[in-house]
Amino acid sequence: MELRQLSYFVTVAEELHFGRAAGKLHIVQSAVSQQIRRLERELGAELFDRSPRHVRLTAAGERLLPEARAVLAAADRARAAVLPPAELRLGTSTGLGAHLDRVLAAFARRRPGVPVELVSLPAAQRLARVADGRLDAAFVRAPEPVPGLRVLPLWPDPLVAALPAAHPLAARAEIPLDELAGLPLSITSRVANPALVDLVVGACRAAGFEPMPAPVSGSLHDTLATIGTRPLWTVVYASHAQVLHAPRVAFVPFRKPGLALPTGLAVRAAAPPPYLDELLSACGDHQN
Repeated sequence: MELRQLSYFVTVAEELHFGRAAGKLHIVQSAVSQQIRRLERELGAELFDRSPRHVRLTAAGERLLPEARAVLAAADRARAAVLPPAELRLGTSTGLGAHLDRVLAAFARRRPGVPVELVSLPAAQRLARVADGRLDAAFVRAPEPVPGLRVLPLWPDPLVAALPAAHPLAARAEIPLDELAGLPLSITSRVANPALVDLVVGACRAAGFEPMPAPVSGSLHDTLATIGTRPLWTVVYASHAQVLHAPRVAFVPFRKPGLALPTGLAVRAAAPPPYLDELLSACGDHQN
């Protein structure tokens, strides 16, 4: 029995599809099938019930899965004990803004000399890379559940309204959401960020109005540039607004309780990343 066979088995068990598992492992499907067959012969039991339409774990496969994950996690720990990873590969998004600088500074105090590779990607790609090991961890907001991953809660990320600096509402210390009903809302598509869109649109409906849709620009900077010239509004994470340069746009908090999405750290459930304790402590320092 080889670690490679167990790794292939766990991936197929999570995907329940040989083709998707092969893609996740970056190998051809025939190689995955061959190694699974060898593992089944060595164990003397079929691990998957294969049919033209479905792949399911057999009873033997169900029993093997937690044990295989445990073996792979132990192997990762053994490697780390002999040769600790040279860097921490961390998935980020531009919306983290000031959060990221403070967390990285706190992490550097705990682990001086450990380089951190930052990879900025859409949320779905960040999670996929954590799942297949190309990233050690990733910051995410209100993600959909992903097999094999767990999300450790960090902090709530408040949103602020972005509207033309010349608009009368821009002079307010805070804005009741219903007073934005007369302005079109320019927000990303739900496919790109379902948690954000559902939060904002749901809050508008709870405030008694259906937001008027406005054209969506290609990037946040494009959207803010448009807002600087037209009566539109959007939402921006407060932490990001602190580092944005948009002189024709005002960033105004919503009246309490406001709007916020929870931010967490996605890691592999069976193989915690290197320096996880130090990274979580750095996030805690940032909160305080």
